[in-house]
Amino acid sequence: MEQAIGSAGRQGPLWRRVVDFPLVAMLIAMLLFIYTTKAGLYLGKLVPPIRQPGTAAAHAAINIALVLAVYKIAITRLGERPRDDLRAHDVLKNLGLGLLAGALLFSAVVAVAAALGVYRITGEGDASRFVLQLITAGLMPGFMEELAVRGIVFRWLEEFAGSWAALVITSALFGLMHMSNPSATWFSSFAIAVEAGILLGGAYMLTRSLWLPMGLHAAWNVTQGAVFDIPVSGNPAQGVVEAKLTGPALLSGGGFGLEASVIALVIATAAGLWFVWRAVDRGELVQPWWVRRREHVAAA
Repeated sequence: MEQAIGSAGRQGPLWRRVVDFPLVAMLIAMLLFIYTTKAGLYLGKLVPPIRQPGTAAAHAAINIALVLAVYKIAITRLGERPRDDLRAHDVLKNLGLGLLAGALLFSAVVAVAAALGVYRITGEGDASRFVLQLITAGLMPGFMEELAVRGIVFRWLEEFAGSWAALVITSALFGLMHMSNPSATWFSSFAIAVEAGILLGGAYMLTRSLWLPMGLHAAWNVTQGAVFDIPVSGNPAQGVVEAKLTGPALLSGGGFGLEASVIALVIATAAGLWFVWRAVDRGELVQPWWVRRREHVAAA
């Protein structure tokens, strides 16, 4: 990857080179994403009210279809080295692995919390809202947030400033994005930045595909909320079991949920560091733009 990215980019007129510059391409891509999302929300209001899961599914389908279309038609063509990070042939493998890994990772977090006495199942939950939470807590944030943070910001920050800068900046940004959530604290945002930022960024670095982080993100959310009845980033959930978190906030995460606990911080960060290590080992580390240009000039 580093060798391929180190070669010269697309040549052309000055306006084309300006548009293809990593930070400019990132800005254009983000504007396309934002306004497409706004269009999706507007069209969603035109959908006649039906049963709640059906309405949520319709809104999700409209938003995802519009954003995916704009991504495929326009965003994949931006930058010095256009590419598609939502390749069809990666879906089954990377999305499947992501869904499995996300479910297993959060189940491990819950298992440790239960062993330490901070998580306890108190009764039978209500599975009637499972489909709704699958859409609102899993499908939508898994697709939309990963496309924006990893598919746009990480991609072009990495092309400009290198892999390490992209990983640090997007991780911090991801933590700050959750600062306004219910029961959020500075520690919960720090935990999200480290555990989720490294996990999802590392998954993207390793595969150069958005399917793996999307699957991880969606399964992580659904497993904690719709299955184990744990708040999802502070948002209340209703699981197939009824459960209670007790004990010190460092272990239970307090009202924010187990994502803000040292348990999740250790387990998810360890998995994320493994992804990053594997990415570096496979030669997926990208040098900053100016280093690649200097090396290209020297080689020429």
